[in-house]
Amino acid sequence: MKKIIFIIIAVTALLVSGCEDFLDTRNLYEKDLSNFYKTPTDITEAMGGVYNALYVGGVFSEEHLSANLMSDYMLGGGGPDDITAKNCDKFIDPTEDTYSDLWKQTYNGVYRTNAIIEAVTDADYSSYFDTPEEAEDFKNTSLGEAYFMRGFFMYRAARFFGGMPIIPKTDSPRDVPRSTFTETFSQIAADFIKAAETMPAINPMTVPLAEYGHANRWVAKAYIARAFLFYTGYMTNIEKQATTELPLPEGGSLTKSQVVSHLDDVIANSNYELTPDFRNLWPYSYANTSAGSNVLPWATTERLVWVGQDGPNSTIGTGNKEVMFALRYAFGNWGWTEGQKFNNRICLFFGIRGNSMVPFGEGWGWGPIHSVFFDSWPDADPRKLASVLEMGQADQGTGGYQANKGDHETGLFNKKYTHLQHEGADGKKGMFYYIYNWNNGDPMQLESAQDFFYLRYADVLLMHSELTETATGINAVRARVGLPTVSYSLDNLKNERLYELAFEGLRWFDLVRWGDVENPGKNYFGTPCNVMNSGVAAVYTNTYRVETKGLVPIPESEIRLSNGVYEQNPGW
Repeated sequence: MKKIIFIIIAVTALLVSGCEDFLDTRNLYEKDLSNFYKTPTDITEAMGGVYNALYVGGVFSEEHLSANLMSDYMLGGGGPDDITAKNCDKFIDPTEDTYSDLWKQTYNGVYRTNAIIEAVTDADYSSYFDTPEEAEDFKNTSLGEAYFMRGFFMYRAARFFGGMPIIPKTDSPRDVPRSTFTETFSQIAADFIKAAETMPAINPMTVPLAEYGHANRWVAKAYIARAFLFYTGYMTNIEKQATTELPLPEGGSLTKSQVVSHLDDVIANSNYELTPDFRNLWPYSYANTSAGSNVLPWATTERLVWVGQDGPNSTIGTGNKEVMFALRYAFGNWGWTEGQKFNNRICLFFGIRGNSMVPFGEGWGWGPIHSVFFDSWPDADPRKLASVLEMGQADQGTGGYQANKGDHETGLFNKKYTHLQHEGADGKKGMFYYIYNWNNGDPMQLESAQDFFYLRYADVLLMHSELTETATGINAVRARVGLPTVSYSLDNLKNERLYELAFEGLRWFDLVRWGDVENPGKNYFGTPCNVMNSGVAAVYTNTYRVETKGLVPIPESEIRLSNGVYEQNPGW
């Protein structure tokens, strides 16, 4: 069975409880800041608590759900009662604490990384290793990883909320006001830079399967570029304060040339590479192998072979050398508090509503694909059918589709992240149920262990093209899918990101940082789309609210707890 390597749920207890002496003997069964973080084992366990904070209970706090719903090429969907999905899509706050779990888990993660940074910075681990070099390598890896994850938690939140309270130490005051957008991204960039400078330059292709999933030096360098592009784009195009640099908290700035240098290093030395067939990145390419029969004729015709999602040394699939950082999902369990969050709910929520077919299982029908976007996607691009699932297509396994089961139906669904199933020894169950031999009850809602890809190497190439204004990265990505070369232009870059990274949670943030979210000629928000609303023909349009500045609301509960220290975002 696949393990969620970093979920050590019990570790949260160490971070909030204290130890008591009993008859002058230390209680060895409880751990806290005074007696933990001492050994390499302690640090490894504590890092598990850090990664645990990536998982959120509230579904709208899942960035790859809300960012997709807010994007221009996905509609709200669902059934008549799925008002929250439609409100998110329409830029209406479904409830006053819609995104509260994202806020809370951000600071759970920040606190845990702060504890590791403070413990490791001056630690000497030489007595635990055979050589001083091994001890130093462990220290630098742990410290760099903690800096990266602290930056990542803040980056993940700041793209949604804007300026965030900065809490740099475990004993820092919690009642500080929100920092400015610039101050927040300044700290994020500094953490990513520190991580890139501290972590060793490993070869990720040699990482054992049991250790796969950690962030590394190359991931940190790629996120330096992501932070730089989002900050400079947002300030220039949303705040209308043009800038080409990102100020750093200790003085100086992160410049474009420095960011390009980091990406040059990733491209030249990281050993990541593009998967030869784009379609093999996605688990539908494994459906026939898992089922032991031809349940997806298209995959047979195209000779698809899944690379897997457990890194280059995966025992399932041929080995994935493209994915650089991912949210590692596994089984869920209704018996746990918020146990469903460890399972990829996106496959369920974005699955086909009211239809249980093979190999595509039933879901809630959120996020149907805008038909005008689909029609404008060139048919010559193999990524079109690799990314969008058309209903009523026998070779796609959707010949038995029954329409009029939900709202905003277009007959088009997200194919990259969707519920997969087939017949087996236990009947019709999810593909991952059979891959990992699960028996966890109510499998339909808990059986999608598909990892969410935060970062693929393809994005490194596209960011490099955007920053250097050259077509090399664009054309490398296009060559992978057999498309001819193009010259560099910003429009060509935007199109390539649109088609290469569709439904991966990035389109919304691209629209915001380019300012295209405010320009109807640059998005599909105002473009009419013919839909069926539970059997009734209708026309869907959407209107982005410029006054929100591309941000979501701060949870009202956090504003109340701050006693007026936090101010609500504009437009909310």
